[in-house]
Amino acid sequence: MATLSSEESAALRHSLDRLLADHGAEADVRRVMETPSGYDTNLWRRLAEMGVVGLIIDEDYGGSGAGPVELEMVMESAGGALLCGPLLASGVLAAELLRALGDDAARSRLLPGIAAGTTIATVAMTGDHGLWTADAVDVRAAKSGETWRLDSVGGFVLHGQNADVILVVANGPDGLGVFEIEPGAPGVDIKAMPTFDHTLRLARIEFNQAEARRLDAKVPVWDAVQRALDLALVALAGEQAGGARRCLSFTVDYARSRIQFGRAIGSFQAIKHMAADLLLESESATSAARHAADRLAQNASDAPAAISLAAFACADAFTTVTATSIQMHGGVAFTWIHPAHLYLRRARADAQLFGSPSAHRERYLQALGG
Repeated sequence: MATLSSEESAALRHSLDRLLADHGAEADVRRVMETPSGYDTNLWRRLAEMGVVGLIIDEDYGGSGAGPVELEMVMESAGGALLCGPLLASGVLAAELLRALGDDAARSRLLPGIAAGTTIATVAMTGDHGLWTADAVDVRAAKSGETWRLDSVGGFVLHGQNADVILVVANGPDGLGVFEIEPGAPGVDIKAMPTFDHTLRLARIEFNQAEARRLDAKVPVWDAVQRALDLALVALAGEQAGGARRCLSFTVDYARSRIQFGRAIGSFQAIKHMAADLLLESESATSAARHAADRLAQNASDAPAAISLAAFACADAFTTVTATSIQMHGGVAFTWIHPAHLYLRRARADAQLFGSPSAHRERYLQALGG
């Protein structure tokens, strides 16, 4: 992957922040999250035109050809604005899996549409337990003549109900494979899953002898899946860091303006200490996310450890910042109408999205031991 120059990165982030300020404010988030699709098609189109949707896709396929560092930067802005949309599912997870597999025909067929935002792709790679490991793949693939058919269940599929293409990781007679299937194909039943975070869309997909196309993997399939998961974890860490920083910002503003006993509550020692702790959590999360992105971009030997560290550190930091923010705001932030409540729900959902913090701690320790 190539990298953008510092000037290009700064311009991209400035443009994205302006776009999200104009079309992704809190009122927009609240409106969009209650729609069936859970995202604004107009904003999605603008993100595609800006190059955000196809950020990590090679220029040969209509993308920007950027890498993990630029992706993490973009996701900080997205997390700060609580962006509703299939960016993580389509522009990161599915796009990176296609790149990592090395199937040129599939890349040429799918990546241009993904980059343009006209095709929404997603990946089904875990079952109902949501463990995000090779052993947790539940879908089975069997070949009948020249036709591949899928059975069983894919769980926690990001924007599965909005997808135009689903990439399914399945157990075949010769090991794991990745299969391309259309959501409307016979034998595919997609059901929306309830989510604690109303800005998030997850689906459970049942396959019953559903006909699919097997992609040609040039590398071991789980290696490609792990590469896609690693990039998704870096993106998620950026989102968590950006969300934590934004939550800290409006909490400090509140502490400066809220008057109690004739003084701004930010002048009270207890509030100062809490704010200082939140600053430490926010800055630590940002450092961890950016470090993981850099190590992945460099394909460094310690990249797995850095990614796992960011995965649990950013999840914990975002959860801590949002929960403490509600405490600092008092009773008003416990209500649904306050933005802190939205950020808390995003933090709690993100912390489990691709594995729990404890699972990432275990992977981190294994990486250190290795």
